[in-house]
Amino acid sequence: MEPLAPFTSADQSLLTRFLVRFHPQPDIPLRLALWNGAHHDLGAAPQVTVRLSGPGSLRYFLPPSLDNLADGYVNGHFEVQGRVKDVVAAASKLAHSGVPMHGRFGRLFNAVRHDRAKDARAIEHHYDVSNDFYRLWLDPAMVYSCAYFPTNTETLAAAQSAKLDHILTKIMLKPGERLLDIGCGWGALVIRAAQQYGAHAVGVTLSKNQYEFAQERVAQAGVASQVEIRLQDYRDIDEGDGLFDKITSIGMFEHVGLNHLPAYFAKIRSLLRDGGLVLNHGITSTDAGSGETPLGAASFIERYVFPSGELPHVSLALKDMQSAGLEVLDVECLRRHYARTLAGWSDNFEHQSDSIRAVVDETTFRVWRIYLAGCALAFSQNWVSLYQLLACKEGTSEQLNPTPWSRAYMYPSFPAPGKPEAPDS
Repeated sequence: MEPLAPFTSADQSLLTRFLVRFHPQPDIPLRLALWNGAHHDLGAAPQVTVRLSGPGSLRYFLPPSLDNLADGYVNGHFEVQGRVKDVVAAASKLAHSGVPMHGRFGRLFNAVRHDRAKDARAIEHHYDVSNDFYRLWLDPAMVYSCAYFPTNTETLAAAQSAKLDHILTKIMLKPGERLLDIGCGWGALVIRAAQQYGAHAVGVTLSKNQYEFAQERVAQAGVASQVEIRLQDYRDIDEGDGLFDKITSIGMFEHVGLNHLPAYFAKIRSLLRDGGLVLNHGITSTDAGSGETPLGAASFIERYVFPSGELPHVSLALKDMQSAGLEVLDVECLRRHYARTLAGWSDNFEHQSDSIRAVVDETTFRVWRIYLAGCALAFSQNWVSLYQLLACKEGTSEQLNPTPWSRAYMYPSFPAPGKPEAPDS
């Protein structure tokens, strides 16, 4: 065993600078285990232990913003012991106690410059980790977007199937109709649209891994005559190739960019037939000014997970849809559903940690471990949200809006609250 490093006056100064931020001391369930064998508890009952390898590790706690803390953990400057949901909860309390909710740690509006090459690189960075990586912690259908828990009792796999049906029911998809899915992932939605609804579907993605694997899954499902997967930017879809009866965009508009939302919705409108429906399902900011997730969380996500991602407030999405000539017919918030989805993914990730470490390096493992658990916390704390927006082409003609006068069609098999199900006859 190597001797413990001496504790110098400079080390004590660093430690004092950190600890002085927490007087009077909040109850943070965190223990700092120092390199000299000493420890400091920031709460009465620590659930998480951070083991610092040397005085240099303390700089990631000065200030203890979420991006600083995550950067130190991801790059191995300190080790963390405890359940990952306890780790992110303690980190959140630490940041709330030691970081001001203004300035660069507040909810700033930072528009990101986008171009096609940059957008393609961002998609590749996030989605092309490897298909095997995603397969280890997603559901069997590999649906990488918010699930739908209609009774709050469903398994993750059942909730993902329910989400696909909820979307396809909302857009009133019928046999023989033509569906476009923008950002089709590994093909789960278009395959279900063909198998269960008899539709003809086109799915587009910028991820090469998703494109190749989605094609394989379409062939395996026996729907190759009904489903086409394209490695294509949605902006390059030509109206001359035919319009679509229904259009879906699930978990994709986060990559578009705030300044590009009007053009994004205008493109969708140009591809939609009169009397068609579009459903946009995406993460939104809970800041009315479309500000970033606070306390440094946005900086971590931008650097390690979602380069160039931007989250509009739902009001901005609604404004830009209307400006593009789309009439919004229905708005549904699924924030609680995404908190539960992410918690399920995080649990799967923890259970599969050994297998995941076998397919990615340690840095990637740590990034995604903290990202999934951290996002679950962010949705549960209402830092971010998610909305499904259903729309048709605007206009006075009744032919443009095919939906019934009641929203009941969206919930064909779900009993009304407090209403007992009819007894068997």
